[in-house]
Amino acid sequence: MLIGVPKEIKDNEYRVGIVSSTVRELTEKGHRVLVETGAGVGAGLPDADYRAAGAEIVAGADAVFGRAELIVKVKEPLSAERKKLHSGQVLFTYLHLAPDREQTEDLLASGVTAIAYETVTGPNGALPLLTPMSEVAGRMAPHVGARCLEKENGGRGVLLSGVPGVSAASVVILGGGSVGTNAALIASGMGADVTVLDRNPEALRRVAAQLGSRVRTVFSTPDVIEHLCRRADLVIAAVLVPGATAPKLISAATVKAMKPGSVIVDVAIDQGGSAETSHPTTHSHPTYVVDGVVHYCVTNMPGAVARTSTFALSNMTTSFVLALADKGWRLALSADAHLRSGLNIHDGHVTCRAVAEAHKLPYMHADHALRI
Repeated sequence: MLIGVPKEIKDNEYRVGIVSSTVRELTEKGHRVLVETGAGVGAGLPDADYRAAGAEIVAGADAVFGRAELIVKVKEPLSAERKKLHSGQVLFTYLHLAPDREQTEDLLASGVTAIAYETVTGPNGALPLLTPMSEVAGRMAPHVGARCLEKENGGRGVLLSGVPGVSAASVVILGGGSVGTNAALIASGMGADVTVLDRNPEALRRVAAQLGSRVRTVFSTPDVIEHLCRRADLVIAAVLVPGATAPKLISAATVKAMKPGSVIVDVAIDQGGSAETSHPTTHSHPTYVVDGVVHYCVTNMPGAVARTSTFALSNMTTSFVLALADKGWRLALSADAHLRSGLNIHDGHVTCRAVAEAHKLPYMHADHALRI
């Protein structure tokens, strides 16, 4: 199979879809890999590493999109990239289609087979390709929140840890999944006063067992969210519904009632965000202020730590890339129900129920689309 790795073009996105060691595995099995020049430089992977592993380095995205059968990326294809996709091609990347009607329609029109990292499943309902970036984003969230709390960045001028004689910052984390647990781990380690909310008692038990008395756990209700957000210095929104639009848990009225200079880090922004006042931002312009509350809503947070993120993601995606290349996409999807769960778009049809429901589009079950 001919696999293509384009350079990411989203604002300040330095990750790359395939690392050089994966290229070596692919080429040793007889596959060919096209890598756009400079694609891995931001993650510390120069063209020479890819060339040594057997890749063909090509100039420009057109050569990659025009020739490759399987495109492996990190972030969703932007408009300019979507125009290069064509029928019969396979796209394997993060898509986050539920809040993105334009991308959904473009992928449907292109005729591609689009497999989304974020809906590939694992045993016991796990999301193995989302987990590494959730861990990165969760661990980043307290750090970026702490910066936003600094006065020069529009915040209250509060140190997350406090100092002897002065209270630590109050950090409220909505969601006890991978993002929330990792955020709580770092925030509590930084000395903050941390509360984690979730509606799943088992998630709260797991957080309590892992982090102990350093973190409070509270069952989430609208009243509790409103009460704790109004008292918080930093709110980290970390709730995910696989493949679907994130629930709006923080109302505009709650934001208005929050402390001036407090901060919301909306990690759920990839799926539309958990605050009614959230909208996507970029690393170049990461924040904005609504009713005195600083909002950090960068849609590709892990891109800021590109090397760590690239290798963490590659550790999980490599086996799926090899399966798609070795077996062909149709057999690979037919043979692996977990990978098949990642199929969002196929030949002009929406094959992810959550995406179809979000956009009120016809839904075709993946088994039917593949004629299994």
